[in-house]
Amino acid sequence: MEPPLSHPSAAAMVALSLLLVALYCLARRVLLGKKRKYPPVAGTVFHQLLNFGRFVEYQTDLSRRYRTFRMLTPTCNYVYTVEPANVEHILKTNFANYGKGPMTHEVMEDLLGDGIFNVDGGMWRQQRKVASLEFSTRVLRDYSSAVFGDTAAELAGILERGAAGGERLDMQDLLMRATLDSFFRVGFGVNLGVLSGSSKEGAAFARAFDDASEQVLFRFFDLLWKVKRFLNISSEASMKKSISTINDFVYAVIDRKIDQMSREQQEFAKKEDILSRFLLERERDPSCFDNKYIRDIILNFVIAGRDTTAGTLSWFLYALCKNQRVQQKIAREVREATTSDRDVGVQDFTAFLTEDAISKMQYLHAALTETLRLYPGVPIDVKYCFSDDTLPDGHAVKKGDMVNYQPYPMGRMEFLWGDDAGEFRPERWLDDSGVFVPESPFKFTAFQAGPRICLGKEFAYRQMKIVSAVLLYFFRFEMWDDNATVGYRPMLTLKMDGPLYLRVLAR
Repeated sequence: MEPPLSHPSAAAMVALSLLLVALYCLARRVLLGKKRKYPPVAGTVFHQLLNFGRFVEYQTDLSRRYRTFRMLTPTCNYVYTVEPANVEHILKTNFANYGKGPMTHEVMEDLLGDGIFNVDGGMWRQQRKVASLEFSTRVLRDYSSAVFGDTAAELAGILERGAAGGERLDMQDLLMRATLDSFFRVGFGVNLGVLSGSSKEGAAFARAFDDASEQVLFRFFDLLWKVKRFLNISSEASMKKSISTINDFVYAVIDRKIDQMSREQQEFAKKEDILSRFLLERERDPSCFDNKYIRDIILNFVIAGRDTTAGTLSWFLYALCKNQRVQQKIAREVREATTSDRDVGVQDFTAFLTEDAISKMQYLHAALTETLRLYPGVPIDVKYCFSDDTLPDGHAVKKGDMVNYQPYPMGRMEFLWGDDAGEFRPERWLDDSGVFVPESPFKFTAFQAGPRICLGKEFAYRQMKIVSAVLLYFFRFEMWDDNATVGYRPMLTLKMDGPLYLRVLAR
């Protein structure tokens, strides 16, 4: 994908942006006067575009200066906040006034369509109801735990061979592949074989999904993205190719599942994966879902189940490589909770990962949560303001404003977490007895809060704990290059911008 400002249209875009913003600012000053207290202006959408490559750091710098602020665009305010009281107001107290809205839906429609993360009202309620039934079943919990254990064991086999050969291993790539495999098995009853390398289509899908996710984020700041799409040029031409690859793959998954349904009707009816449940709903009422709607549902669950979990595990291993004390402490806790002084093989070890054993891993839970505090799966989340409102901190917002709460900057605010906010310290989540103590979801916003709180929160923790326990029981991880640092790719989710090369050593 080309750099954001490399196309010849960039100069025209910049000039148009500056002109429109200047006219917009003048008009607002004349019309609004001093009647309402609006958040301070920290810049314009053009400034965000210039800082696109370091977007969340740029937003963090501004958030330290202004806890609530706005960035001007030709059509509306982009309002950003790190105040927990404001977050609670947006996500819970005045929930009905803040949703996805028409602008967000249009920007993300090519990728996420009418899926749960891109709709409001009846569509959202319908999908959430079906998904909540799925996530609440014991069948899913037991089945998913077995799948996560199997995938972790397969991953451990790859690491064992790599460790024996002293190979440099890209753990982000391996975790992304492993998570995609396990999520498609649990969510859609499909074996992809991406981790083993047997599915070129699956690998192509994963690359296209990442590229499309980056382009969707860029659209929020690119005033000419619709023109580019109409002309099929520049980044929008790449977007069209990515969506085509994604669609070909997903529709093949749906067709395969429908074929399975017709051949094994009784067995199919007992299956508890997410796709099966939605297809069964369609059997009862054919008008409620078409294949396009099912496609949208799948892709929304992919961004929730694959991207965020694999990303968090990658940042988790990165943090452990930089904090060997924490890594050793987790490895010791995993052993004490499972096999104690016994040594077992990978296949035997997964049998020790019972619900009881996993629940004893309080320090591991704290370390994963600390990872999410500093590296949340969704770094910034946007809501559309449906009518004029005043936030708890006294700042006014207008109908049509895009109001953002910011998990990534919030995790780095000293007024929320203390002077050591930038440090990776799992102990901040534990009481004197070593028991995990949660924070308010309006302060720790990695899983949202209120009516839209993440349905898969416990599902995600279980997967991350099983994979982490297997990896840290058998291996020790170090940075391949001790001086290497890791950045992130500007996407809807917080993914590293390149390989995570680690040295893997057998314990």
